Amino acid sequence: MDQMFEKRKKIIYDFMCDDIYVPMKLKELAILLQVPKEQKNDLKKVMDSLEAEGKVYLSKKGKYCKGEAKRLTGIYQAHPRGFGFVTIEGETEDIFIGEDDTNGAFQGDTVEITLTKAPEGKRREGKVISVVSRGTTRIVGLYQNQKNKNYGFVIPDNQRFLKDIFVPKERSLGAMNGHKVVAELTYYGDEKRKPEGKVVEIIGYITDPGTDILSIVKNYDLPMEFPEKVMNQAARVPEEISEADMNGRKDMRDWQMVTIDGEDAKDLDDAVSLIKEGDNYILGVHIADVTNYVQERSALDWEAYKRGTSVYLVDRVIPMLPHVLSNGICSLNAGEDRLALSCIMTINEKGAVVDHKIAETVVH
Repeated sequence: MDQMFEKRKKIIYDFMCDDIYVPMKLKELAILLQVPKEQKNDLKKVMDSLEAEGKVYLSKKGKYCKGEAKRLTGIYQAHPRGFGFVTIEGETEDIFIGEDDTNGAFQGDTVEITLTKAPEGKRREGKVISVVSRGTTRIVGLYQNQKNKNYGFVIPDNQRFLKDIFVPKERSLGAMNGHKVVAELTYYGDEKRKPEGKVVEIIGYITDPGTDILSIVKNYDLPMEFPEKVMNQAARVPEEISEADMNGRKDMRDWQMVTIDGEDAKDLDDAVSLIKEGDNYILGVHIADVTNYVQERSALDWEAYKRGTSVYLVDRVIPMLPHVLSNGICSLNAGEDRLALSCIMTINEKGAVVDHKIAETVVH
């Protein structure tokens, strides 16, 4: 069968390389080559294979042309309804990918595409030629075991993953119906077969307290722990500021300041103050000076860069910096001396800013 397929490809490609060939649609090719209606899908597979090899490409009018179309590389974003979009770095508009043109791409994959339509004033359309690299290796979902069967399925939590993951019983880690699990993909599937994987972690029953939050944590691959090197650096940070730290800073410890966080907040990173001076108001915005303790390109700095932000969930906070910093020396806790960066603005009675300055300060 493979030899016959390759022979057909060669015949059609040789025909397209002839000087008499003019670009044609699939229907026109089928008529010219006298391909029976019931074999039209076989012809489509041959053309798809030639296109994937870069020997032919589809024009904007849907005609097959000899040669290689311009290929673009981007990130595939799936839609629950089956189609998707590819974002290209440096371009403001993404490219629509129809359900029949995804070529097995998964959410987050880096893919190579060709444009199939580029109508003026409308969104461009394309088709996935190949998957360059996979963006997802693990999926969080609900495990369902098939009764009296030696396999089960993981139904992904994320609706952008459109297919259930087939899991052989011997690779289920003992998961049972109703378990939330983390599955590692071992095969990404094709037109005939579902994706396959193995259970690498059982989070808990869907009804267990905390399972829903842990599922979110695992689904977004949020880091729960800090590396040892980062924790060692954090442990060396002093618990109180020293006289040397205060040198050269404006002392604002007698200013009345108010933090704007909730009662249960422990990470107080900014505060405001307001005093009247003659006819003007002096407004201060004070931000904890984290840079005094997190040196550029240190392990702490790189870890904060990777995390990007603290993540606030219903029952917990996953901090950008270890708690000893975020809740301690880098938090503007009431009654404790802290280092800050302050923006101090002078505002007249009409509400206009007449002066402002940035200062390194000590607050209390």
